[in-house]
Amino acid sequence: MHIDEAKRTQLMMPISEVVLRSPYHESIGRLITAVERAVVIQPCKLKLILAALLARGHVLLEDVPGIGKTLAAKALARSVHATFKRIQCTPDLLPSDITGSAIYNQREQQFDFVPGPIFANVVLVDEINRASPRTQSSLLECMEESQVTCDGFTHTLDQPFLVIATQNPVEVAGTFPLPEAQLDRFLVMIDLGYPEFEDEVIILEREEHADPLDSVEPVLGLGDILHLQEAALAVDVARPLKEYMVRLVAATRVHPEVVLGVSPRGGVALQRCAQALALIHDRTFVTADDVKRAAPAVMAHRLLTRDRRSETARQVVTHVMSETSVPVD
Repeated sequence: MHIDEAKRTQLMMPISEVVLRSPYHESIGRLITAVERAVVIQPCKLKLILAALLARGHVLLEDVPGIGKTLAAKALARSVHATFKRIQCTPDLLPSDITGSAIYNQREQQFDFVPGPIFANVVLVDEINRASPRTQSSLLECMEESQVTCDGFTHTLDQPFLVIATQNPVEVAGTFPLPEAQLDRFLVMIDLGYPEFEDEVIILEREEHADPLDSVEPVLGLGDILHLQEAALAVDVARPLKEYMVRLVAATRVHPEVVLGVSPRGGVALQRCAQALALIHDRTFVTADDVKRAAPAVMAHRLLTRDRRSETARQVVTHVMSETSVPVD
């Protein structure tokens, strides 16, 4: 019987590697490379953004202007054969400006629904905290149920669907803080931070003669992303790791600095993010390290602390993780 070289190599591999190794590593690697052509970002934070996409979640980028939040969103959208829309939030932005509205068609003598910019695969909601609470609430149904209800009719959003919102945590004039219900719709909240010295030199070199976005080309189709999302959902999570995540979530609810802890939905989000990170790291099973990588980005923005400061919430998550026993692999 003839056995080709690839099959022979697989047969010689340990059983654990043959069974547990992910077949999607090449696709994810191409996507990471494409995004990194345009934006200089820490690998761990880029993987969290991709994890949100693979886990069917949404991303909130919180940082000062000029860090690269918008550039990261555009680079990800250009790396996939996907539709992209940008919503610039202002205090006078109306909910119908996002979701769309029914317009009367005189020829047909009926109302026709005209979709808003939320009907895209990747939607950038820039400076989301500048929109009024009424407008912010129009995103709740879109982000949670991937649909828009207008005049009693439900319109389903195309899949995959990813919202990347940005906000400036320093400037508060003319802004409306996101309520807890809105924050809970974001799978992860990430602060990109200032780049290192060498990375900032690379940024100047890329911007010297051209726009770095021009070098980004689509490397995956919508079908590829949908397959990756299904693969992330199929990643196994052992019972001890489920118990570890529940202990982390429960610890936030009794912490002395916390008024409102992480909800059960936050625990589900933690598991989804850990599953996606495991797939990104070429595994079909979750480890404790995946949970540790996901926990700060998933849990911190879901906490309501006594002083209502993001820094305090991050400190609480760090303290909870240090005090919670980790299951042995």
